[in-house]
Amino acid sequence: MSRLTDFTSYADAHRHFSKDALWALFDGDRAQLNIGHECLDRHDRNETAVRIAHADGHDEAFTFGELSDGSNRFANMLQTRGIAEGERVAIMLEPSLAFYIALFGAMKAGCIAVPLFTLFGPDGLRLRVDDCTPAMLVTNAALAPLGAEIPDLETVVADAAFLSNLETESASFAPTTAATDIAMYQYTSGTTRELPEAVKHSHRSVVTVIIAALYGTGVRLGDRFMCPSSPAWGHGLWHGTISPLALGVSTASYAGKFDPVRLMRAIQDFEITNISAAATHYRMMKNAGEAAKFRFAIKKLSFTGEPIDSDTAAWTEATFGVPVCSMYGTTEIGVILSDYPGAADHRVKPGSLGRPMPGVELAVHDPSGKPCPPNVTGEIVMRRRGEWYPTKDLGRVDEDGYFYHGGRADDVIISAGYTMSAVEIEDVLLKHQDVDEAAVIGVADDERGQVVKAFIVSDRDGSDAFSKELQDYIANRLSRHEYPRRVDFVDALPKTPAGKVNRKMLRDAESAPNKGGK
Repeated sequence: MSRLTDFTSYADAHRHFSKDALWALFDGDRAQLNIGHECLDRHDRNETAVRIAHADGHDEAFTFGELSDGSNRFANMLQTRGIAEGERVAIMLEPSLAFYIALFGAMKAGCIAVPLFTLFGPDGLRLRVDDCTPAMLVTNAALAPLGAEIPDLETVVADAAFLSNLETESASFAPTTAATDIAMYQYTSGTTRELPEAVKHSHRSVVTVIIAALYGTGVRLGDRFMCPSSPAWGHGLWHGTISPLALGVSTASYAGKFDPVRLMRAIQDFEITNISAAATHYRMMKNAGEAAKFRFAIKKLSFTGEPIDSDTAAWTEATFGVPVCSMYGTTEIGVILSDYPGAADHRVKPGSLGRPMPGVELAVHDPSGKPCPPNVTGEIVMRRRGEWYPTKDLGRVDEDGYFYHGGRADDVIISAGYTMSAVEIEDVLLKHQDVDEAAVIGVADDERGQVVKAFIVSDRDGSDAFSKELQDYIANRLSRHEYPRRVDFVDALPKTPAGKVNRKMLRDAESAPNKGGK
């Protein structure tokens, strides 16, 4: 009997897709399912599951069997320590053996895994820990002091001794989770709250994300897949880690400070055939100017997280020999548009987000909720349970059903594939003793798509030294990727009639044709 993984064309995707056909790809069912089992336990134990390219130049590889056994031992360790089902286990690690066994082991045990970015500073970590109240934080020796500062949080250092001690636990474990049990909290900065919202994913979310694997990244058995995005965020976690492993496909990740030349070497050495990355990854590889030194075997490419500029898209196709395909969605609603990598009957239109995924109904509406004519910008909306759900993104749709992005409809900033909250950054800036008022927006940048720009009101004289002080303040207290790369000192901030900072006026001023300087 044919399975959804047997089909690669756009026409077959829409002809054969159904929820029953999707569920047929899994061992579990609508009543009982476990992400850890689906991703690790049911596949060939001797096949490579994960390859890791480390920034320092060394590589690692682990089989499905090694990760299955290790995650079982971690699940047993949690039970030995009295950590109950439903309790949160925070994991603040780069891709590594410890990261994967903790991630999947926590979910096998019925606990809730909470991946956290390794560049979070004390404020960024504390906000999330206070919100999700984990019973345990698993991290490395360098970051452990951050956890030690938080009362009642058990901090476990995932070092060689930790892995050795795990060997005393049984390598057998039988997950018993219901499909509707919560498996993971994933924090996203796509919000205007002080704290980025934790999206709560059940175990059955692995079924939904496979739609993106089939039609967004085009993952199929036989692929050698790679996603260099951090697994602390949605792209690297769901599309780069969980979905390929759930299909029994080898995946590769990147650990440490990003270097585009190091990434290209890994793509060559791992003989990668399918890549999904942020537009910035491709842009930085292009700008490195060293692609000609490597040999590639790419058959499918995709990008997400931000638009890709035309020069980078053209370079990517010329370098790897295939067009780079868009994949668009959000953490809250999943992937809803794609360019169907590997589908010979789907044409990639430069600049577009692609066409709707199987089973997804989309439209573009004007402010009154009425459908926009072709090529007229409005808000992209998705039909759910008989009603239209706003995506908070602007866009348009052409006569052929291809959608195009028209900008963010809220105050989210997307820089180098990272989604950041203006309000969260402002909140930390306002903790600085010399900052009276602060406003943050995203401004265009040739390499990163957008960068954070801060407007500061202060009695202290503005200077390069003060700018650097504020940048370091954010980098050290919130996260090292969220600092404002540009800082302007102003006498006052524009306000709405209600007295709120009017970021739209700041954005409009920055995008004005006669805007000069940076």
